Amino acid sequence: MNDTGTTQQHALPSLADMQQWTWVIGRAQQMMLEFSMDAVKQAASPATAAIPGLAETAQAQQDFWASNLALWQRFLPGAESAAAPESDRRFAAPQWRDNPMFDLIRQSYQLVCNHLLKSVDQLDSVDPKQKEQLRFATQGMLDALSPSNFAFTNPVVLEKVIETGGQNLVRGLENMLRDLAKGQLTHTDPDAFEVGRNIAVTPGKVVKETPLYQLIQYSPTTETVYRTPLVIFPPWINRFYILDLNPQKSFVRWAVEQGLTVFVVSWKSADASMKDTVWDDYVVRGQIDAIDTVRDLLDVPAVHAIGYCVAGTTLAASLAWLAANGRADAVRSATFFTTQVDFTRAGDLNLFISDDYIALIEALSAPGYLDGRYMAATFNLLRGRDLIWSYVQNNYLLGQDYAPFDLLHWNGDTTNLPAKWHKAYLSDLYRDNRLVQPGSIAIDGTPIDLGRITTPAYVQAGREDHIAPPESVWKLTEHLAGPVQFVLAGSGHIAGVVNPPAARKYQYWLNDAAVGSLDEFSAGAREIAGSWWPHWLGWLESHEAERVEATGARIPGAGKLKAIEDAPGRYVRGQ
Repeated sequence: MNDTGTTQQHALPSLADMQQWTWVIGRAQQMMLEFSMDAVKQAASPATAAIPGLAETAQAQQDFWASNLALWQRFLPGAESAAAPESDRRFAAPQWRDNPMFDLIRQSYQLVCNHLLKSVDQLDSVDPKQKEQLRFATQGMLDALSPSNFAFTNPVVLEKVIETGGQNLVRGLENMLRDLAKGQLTHTDPDAFEVGRNIAVTPGKVVKETPLYQLIQYSPTTETVYRTPLVIFPPWINRFYILDLNPQKSFVRWAVEQGLTVFVVSWKSADASMKDTVWDDYVVRGQIDAIDTVRDLLDVPAVHAIGYCVAGTTLAASLAWLAANGRADAVRSATFFTTQVDFTRAGDLNLFISDDYIALIEALSAPGYLDGRYMAATFNLLRGRDLIWSYVQNNYLLGQDYAPFDLLHWNGDTTNLPAKWHKAYLSDLYRDNRLVQPGSIAIDGTPIDLGRITTPAYVQAGREDHIAPPESVWKLTEHLAGPVQFVLAGSGHIAGVVNPPAARKYQYWLNDAAVGSLDEFSAGAREIAGSWWPHWLGWLESHEAERVEATGARIPGAGKLKAIEDAPGRYVRGQ
């Protein structure tokens, strides 16, 4: 403030000033460019040509300085600003181009990003996995250092500060402190959704409870139902209601409406009482116990089974265990959603798999379980730009309210994982790839071999899945001995699965020819618009179309298993 009480105004640099500084910096960068060109010539000499990577590094330096010079030349009078890549939503606002200073910040940042990532890509003397890890770490660092993440280098934030008198920063601080208190980043309005009120509302009853899971049976809505029931195994690293988000998106509700008697396993979030729980428990005392329970309840010889993600991996182990014990006919068909059994080409999670990381997980699991917030943070890191930094900008810096989004509510509804199981899963499957080695893994003392599975299988993969990439999911088809229907769905790990027909979104691909690889499948595949769910139902019906009256034990609680409580039950609420 000056003596008169008015705000002192600071003059903006004149055009002549900007031209002078542009010339100075441009001249300096030209000198550096000439120096780097000399280095390239030296690298090409016989004396240095044999040094691995030297020529490539020198060339990269030359390219970098050339790009710097070109960048500064864009700010000369009459030059046009370069547009931000269309896919980079961080700089989509016009303020990033209307103001020369912020335009320079944006373009300089993008230039450095391109150079650093290109430098990593040109490394040929490191292990391929280390190279992927280095690129992932570099991308993560660059995303974190984006000028859009800092108030004084983000013109949109600065405008909001002036507009609100700084209130946006106060609201953002409230949001940040709330997240720090709960130890987890918020992605959606925390009060918009409640399990049993407006998500996970398909009518049904809990008909069985064990220390590991609750079994939910859903109420029929048709007069007749298919004789063979459906048992769904969701992953226990998340809550089951990803398949029952709301009536419009619910796979569970849709399956019931098609005339299937649907059961869903709701896994218990781990606590200290589950410190000794291992994979054998999820196979024998989880999936197989649920299958036998449903068969006995409805007096049927077999069930259809669905396994999603890690529960699909476990379903493969369950089928191998049943085959080894002469009980393969307990499952009439098996459907695998985004399932990996061969981890040689696993997704981005493979970047975290190392002895050091496994040791860290073990240290964090001292109570006998891994807090689900650690897993949530890991998955957020896989898509840091979308799941971390966009919320820093919108909800911390701009102070915006959180939008209601049921999928993100589910994503943040974490579950704890048993420590022994999780360590073995990472080491035995991701690191050592033992599941596809016949006899390498034993379940409850029985060695298993995926090659003995003859159960008809429907294998679904997401074309843009970064957690279970389609090329990794495809490998499941190479380890099964029975008939396999492979379906490639549009979108990723969640939207590729949760795609109801009424939404008329995405597409899927089929190929009826005998093919030996995903590339061959894709080359000859036909694209079909919309959801793959009806195709799956037709495939299921091809294995048994008989229907029975929806009476007696087909009504939840009306058979030998009485209703314990209404769906979705207490385990999904963390009780």
